[in-house]
Amino acid sequence: MLIFKIFRRSEWDSFRDAGVTAGAPVDLADGYIHFSTSAQVAETAAKHFATESDLVLVALNPEKLGPALKWEPSRGGQLFPHLYRPLTLADVVWDKSLPLGATGHIFPEGLW
Repeated sequence: MLIFKIFRRSEWDSFRDAGVTAGAPVDLADGYIHFSTSAQVAETAAKHFATESDLVLVALNPEKLGPALKWEPSRGGQLFPHLYRPLTLADVVWDKSLPLGATGHIFPEGLW
């Protein structure tokens, strides 16, 4: 099982350059890095990035993130993964562009 983080291209570029990130502005404001499961990520994209096209979808293995990863209730009472430590490039399993199509974001094949 993988979990996912959506970054704006500029956020992803800064993360890649630095090798570490405390997350996007919403993560900094909330005090943890927000992730979604494969069942949640399309709704996350639609809710928070509806009109944004230059996005990057990053996949992570939750088992490798250690005890700083907490599963907490959020949208609709669903459990979402939240990371209470900086994210490093070594944590990333893969990254792929997440373009915006005519009916929403176009996710990589095989994600669900």
